[in-house]
Amino acid sequence: MSKDIRIKKGLDIKLVGEAEKTTTNISLSSVYAVKPEDFHGITPKLTAKEGATVKAGESLFYSKSDERILFPSPVSGKVVEVIRGARRKVLAVKIAADTTQIYADFGKKDAAKMSGEEVKNHLFTSGCWPFIKQRPYDVVANPNQTPKAIFVSGYASAPLAADLEYTLAGKDAELQAAITAISKLTEGKVHISVGKNGNSPLANISGVEIHKVSGPHPSGNVGTQIANIDPINKGEVVWVLTPQDLVVIGELFLTGKFNLERTIALTGSKINKPQYVTAIAGATIADVTSENLNDDNTRIISGNVLTGKQVKEDGFLGYYDNQITAIPEGDDYEFFGWNKPVFNKISTSRAMTFSWLNPKKKYDLNTNTNGEHRAFVVTGSYEDVFPLDIYPMQLLKAFMYKDLDEMEALGGYEVAPEDFALTEFICVSKQPHQKIIREGLDLMREELG
Repeated sequence: MSKDIRIKKGLDIKLVGEAEKTTTNISLSSVYAVKPEDFHGITPKLTAKEGATVKAGESLFYSKSDERILFPSPVSGKVVEVIRGARRKVLAVKIAADTTQIYADFGKKDAAKMSGEEVKNHLFTSGCWPFIKQRPYDVVANPNQTPKAIFVSGYASAPLAADLEYTLAGKDAELQAAITAISKLTEGKVHISVGKNGNSPLANISGVEIHKVSGPHPSGNVGTQIANIDPINKGEVVWVLTPQDLVVIGELFLTGKFNLERTIALTGSKINKPQYVTAIAGATIADVTSENLNDDNTRIISGNVLTGKQVKEDGFLGYYDNQITAIPEGDDYEFFGWNKPVFNKISTSRAMTFSWLNPKKKYDLNTNTNGEHRAFVVTGSYEDVFPLDIYPMQLLKAFMYKDLDEMEALGGYEVAPEDFALTEFICVSKQPHQKIIREGLDLMREELG
């Protein structure tokens, strides 16, 4: 039986620069890159060295911990550079794209007639396994474990997030094929969450449980939905996928091609014409935002403003991202800014701030933190925007002083860094919540398995 989810705790950050529902097809970038840092916890071992010629879908590197987990090239072309960091750590693999794309042929498959092991092996061979992430720890799923359930969030509540009803339009066949395949990987249920109006193509998928979600951000976070539908206990594992990745998997089964083309939302006040474009994951940012970016004192983010990564124009679109955000760089400071009424910023506090008077107003915010790093100040504000049944400040502190027993007891298995993006946004202490959670989860994974 489906369970509708209504979130009351949270905060919608309304920003100017929402993408208009028009899509522009952009030309291929000359260079693409796949970065191992996009796959947290993976130690890459190269299979394609500099000078190698690859087809779209052929492996560039694999995971040292499990050589079945391959990471493919998003385009066909020539590997022109392997960028390395300290101790020869692989930071990126660059591919010069062919003008005409050539795809590796993995063969059409009917997932309904395949066993779970056959589906798993097909995902390994085609390089689609990295699309499956696991909770706890928020890393690429361990194929040796069996999930109790699989979750897909088809509702995006993050600031300026791509409208999934728009980007998934016409992808019904791919989504159904992907879900048919993914459902073979668990003996439990596949849960899909959609907006309360239920207009998403995901709402018509068969063989799943549909949940309607409403409320402020982070209602669209899959962690929030897991906590309300089937919380994770010690020793349990759930797998999660995003709708845009389901489309890639579905197209693989229907056509035999690994096609990483996505509909990307260009958003933010520094985008001249916020809109959607079609681009392949790993594309150069300058090509995706071609002639549509005001680069005067601008911060470019691959992803949304809360959880995305800062990139330069010569950087690359993240492997999992379907959004690029450009907002003003916050490198200016107000004299006595702490001592004046504030009308142009969002705040959960009513102390000299007035955003609560006009909840529908959209703001042109910059990246200024409006304060400096300091010890935690106990205000009780975290709980106002944190909908999980967890004490956020206590968990953050346990993660900071690395008490594994407390990390377990306070709910460490249930959280991911994105679940603390809002508490970081409103934090008067300017603590890096997502970094604290990420490091704590890495420690739990290392020590507790």
